[in-house]
Amino acid sequence: MDTKSQNSNMLLAFLTLTGVIAIVAVVGFFMLRKGPEIVQGQAEVTEYRVSSKVPGRILEFRVKEGQSVQAGDTLAILEAPDVLAKLEQARAAEAAAQAQNEKALKGARHEQVQAAFEMWQKAKAGLEIAEKSYKRVKNLADQGVMSAQKLDEVTAQRDAAIATEKAAKAQYDMAKNGAEREDKAAAAALVDRAKGAVAEVESYIKETYLIAQTAGEVSEIFPKVGELVGTGAPIMNIAILDDMWVTFNVREDLLQGLTMGTEFEAFVPALDKNIRLKVNYMKDLGTYAAWKATKTTGQFDLKTFEVKALPQEKVEGLRPGMSVILKK
Repeated sequence: MDTKSQNSNMLLAFLTLTGVIAIVAVVGFFMLRKGPEIVQGQAEVTEYRVSSKVPGRILEFRVKEGQSVQAGDTLAILEAPDVLAKLEQARAAEAAAQAQNEKALKGARHEQVQAAFEMWQKAKAGLEIAEKSYKRVKNLADQGVMSAQKLDEVTAQRDAAIATEKAAKAQYDMAKNGAEREDKAAAAALVDRAKGAVAEVESYIKETYLIAQTAGEVSEIFPKVGELVGTGAPIMNIAILDDMWVTFNVREDLLQGLTMGTEFEAFVPALDKNIRLKVNYMKDLGTYAAWKATKTTGQFDLKTFEVKALPQEKVEGLRPGMSVILKK
């Protein structure tokens, strides 16, 4: 009996062990069976950076982070007193150039023209006297009464009077006719240059008002009110939510079914819903990206590709940075 009981116990133990091994094998088969590959991506949007052409101090922000803006909205205002000072200088230079141009167009003042006329009349009177003196002395010299030296002196005085009358006449004509054509053109060019300088500084003044170029959402603001910002320094980012896509980094052995133009479904955990996507961009990430050897001997490596896909319809609630899951 003892022997039979012992054999029965051993058989029971063996069967029990066999059953346990079978159960463990079945469980291991189902647990270790290869499941679907998970490819995780994320939603992204186009962003543009707002900056200014002129240095200045942040005077005021008209928007906050997360606020929606429309094209043409004022985002921030800069304070730039040095630019305002340059504007005053440019306007003063324009006024001076305009005055010079008006003077060139108008010519000399009436008083100056009159003064030149009087100087001409004076020179004419002097010339008449010099002519009479010359004639008297010439007659006397011809009669032998007056010396040749005296005649020479009177002749020189007459010639000087003629030159003086011509110079006075030229001064009068110039005052009466105004500036030369070249002088007028030069004065007009100076006015145009001054106006250009004013327009340039006014364009810098406009740059102190930062305007939204496209509708979007303020994703990030960098400086604080009162801080100084330099030329071209980033002030804020605007996300264009209407231009959204999903980016995946996919190992090349999982690219099957992800060719250009392919449509597929992916799951968004944050929204607990599937969305329809269409591949519109593929590019390998290069040797710096993650790769995987297919064999321990490293026969060849599997590269990683960047795959971008566009939602086929607007997805309410989808935000930049949300995870998007693709099962392969």
